[in-house]
Amino acid sequence: MSESESDDAHSATRVVVGVSGSLNSVAALRRAADEARRRGAELWPVLAWEPPGGDLAARRSPVACVMIGEWERLARERLVEALGGVFGAEGPGLPMRALIARGAPGPALVEIAARDDDVLIIGAGHRSLWHRALWPSVSRYCLAHASCPVLAVPPSPLEAALTAAHRRNSWRLRLDTGHFTRELESVPPGDSAAE
Repeated sequence: MSESESDDAHSATRVVVGVSGSLNSVAALRRAADEARRRGAELWPVLAWEPPGGDLAARRSPVACVMIGEWERLARERLVEALGGVFGAEGPGLPMRALIARGAPGPALVEIAARDDDVLIIGAGHRSLWHRALWPSVSRYCLAHASCPVLAVPPSPLEAALTAAHRRNSWRLRLDTGHFTRELESVPPGDSAAE
């Protein structure tokens, strides 16, 4: 690649999008591809990952040091799976550079989308107080720290319906399992009706 081609590739407008495999990130990825097409930009899907317990814990554990390569491989597989799920085998139909980044998602995305002409697209995530209290918000971090425009894609209404259905089904399963266990306990062993 010549020096002028390298400069052209480096100066291309980029649409950077956070990808985790969640339904929110799938919606963000679709929106990012549309935005990249509209702008004539490159699509940069990024999956950020950290070792379980964070980098500090990984540095202290000899087992974690051995597992780093495996965790990176799993992150790469998750990114490939998410891209395949959204774009299929034919790909997005525009220039794309998929990345995995080791680090917390918010800081990693902000660091990658550091140019003035970049656009950072993220899933807005859950809006419940419970989720906000337990998990730091990647979208809030990016909105507060990014040096480029940030587009936060709201969750799909289908995700809320799916979550509610999953919650109802898990409660139903727990109730059914408890009822079934009580029935088994109430039948005396050797009862011919049970056989």
